[in-house]
Amino acid sequence: MSEKRIGFFAKYLSFWVFLCIVLGVAIGYFLPGVPAFLGRFEYARVSIPVAILIWLMIYPMMLKVDFTSIKNAGRKPKGLAVTLVVNWLIKPFTMYAIAWFFLKVVFKALIPPSLATEYLAGAVLLGAAPCTAMVFVWSYLSDGDPGYTVVQVAVNDLVILVAFTPIVAFLLGVSDISVPWDTLLFSVLLFVVIPLGAGALTRSRLIRKRGKEWFEGVFIKKFEGITEGGLLLTLVILFAFQGETILDNPLAIALIAVPLVIQTYFIFAIGYGWARAWKIPYTVAAPAGMIGASNFFELAVAVAISLFGLSSGAALATVVGVLTEVPVMLSLVHIAKKTRHWFPNEAA
Repeated sequence: MSEKRIGFFAKYLSFWVFLCIVLGVAIGYFLPGVPAFLGRFEYARVSIPVAILIWLMIYPMMLKVDFTSIKNAGRKPKGLAVTLVVNWLIKPFTMYAIAWFFLKVVFKALIPPSLATEYLAGAVLLGAAPCTAMVFVWSYLSDGDPGYTVVQVAVNDLVILVAFTPIVAFLLGVSDISVPWDTLLFSVLLFVVIPLGAGALTRSRLIRKRGKEWFEGVFIKKFEGITEGGLLLTLVILFAFQGETILDNPLAIALIAVPLVIQTYFIFAIGYGWARAWKIPYTVAAPAGMIGASNFFELAVAVAISLFGLSSGAALATVVGVLTEVPVMLSLVHIAKKTRHWFPNEAA
C-alpha cells in the first residue's frame, strides 16, 4: 500500500501559525493603528472582520458533512459510544483539570493569576469542542473507515448544538469566570448553527440538482484554499491584538502548550485504549480516538473572541491549540498505525 500523505498546508500548519504569530505581533507593535482600526468594527462583542473570516473557515467544512449518514449510526454502535462518551463526558472535564493544575499550580510563579484564569478559559473552550474537520485528515492518514468518520462527525456536530454551551458555562462558572449566556448562545448560533444549516442546505440542494459526484468532485474543490486563507488571516489579526501581551510574557505560548499537549495524548489513550479493550476493529478505533484528541479550534477561537475579546488570554490559548495540534496529531497517527495489530481486522 502506498504511503498516504497529508496536504501541503495541513502538513506545515504549525509553521504557518508561527509565521502568523511573528507577522501579527509585528503589526501590533509597529503598526498599532491597524488593530485599533479593526477594533472599531464590532457588534454584540463580536468582531465583524473576524466573524467573516471564521465563516469562511467553517462553511466549507460543513459542506463536507453528510448528515444523511446518521441513518448508519447504529451499524457500528461501539465506536460511536466511545466517541460520544469520551468527547462529552470525559474530555471537557479532564481538559479543565489538567489545565487548572498546570496553569494555576505548577506555573503559578510564572503566570499572573488573572492571566492564568484567561488561559484556563481558552483551554476549556478547546476541550468542549471535538474536531469536525481535521479529523477527516487524521482518519485518512491512519487508514480509518471513511464512512464511520463521516457518521461520527455528523453526530458530534449535532451534539455540539445542545452540549457545548452548558458544558462551557458550567466549567467557566467553576473557575468563577462570569459567563454571559446570551453572548455564548449567540456565538454558537453564529459560528455553528448558521454555517451548519447553510452547509447542509447547500449540500442537499446541489446534490439533488447536479449529483453527489459533481458536488464532491467539482463544487467543494472550488473552496480549496479559502478555509486555509481565512484561518491565516484570522490568526494575523488575533496576534496583532496579542502583540503586547506576548512581548510582555514571551514564555506564555510554551506554558499554555504544556497542558494542551498532555491532554491530547491522555484523551487519545482513553479512547483508543477503550476501543482495544472493547475489541473494536482498528478502522473504527483509530478515528474514534482521533476525534477526541483533535479540536474544533475554529469554534473555540471564535467563541473566545466573542466572550473575552481579541486581546484576551483565552483567545491566545485557543490559538496555541492550533499551533500544537498538527505535530501532536501526526505523532498519534504514527502510534495508531504501529499498533493496529492490537485490534481485530474485520469490521463489526
